[in-house]
Amino acid sequence: MTQHQNSVHLIGRLAATATVRELPSGDEAVIWRLIVERVIVDRPVPDARARVDTLACVSWVGGFGRVALAWQPGDIIEVEGALRRRFWRTPGGPVSRYEVEVAKARRVAERAQ
Repeated sequence: MTQHQNSVHLIGRLAATATVRELPSGDEAVIWRLIVERVIVDRPVPDARARVDTLACVSWVGGFGRVALAWQPGDIIEVEGALRRRFWRTPGGPVSRYEVEVAKARRVAERAQ
């Protein structure tokens, strides 16, 4: 029997300062975006028009979520977590997006000066 796994490991550059978003439930989430090189098994993707992907990451305010608020754009961040698809309603109708729900994260290096 094949065991299912939803595991994400990313190392990338912080695109912009992390922000806090209040959810309809009243919980607060820390949201940030990582810019990662587009690779397949440690090799650049051949002939790809886009050389990078920008991926949304979310964590809860407690714990390292507060630490993420101190990171600066350009810092190199390592993230572990799971891919999630979120759904919500807007005046234009239902929408969804994928994001990484972060279980662990750390700053690997500060941005180059």
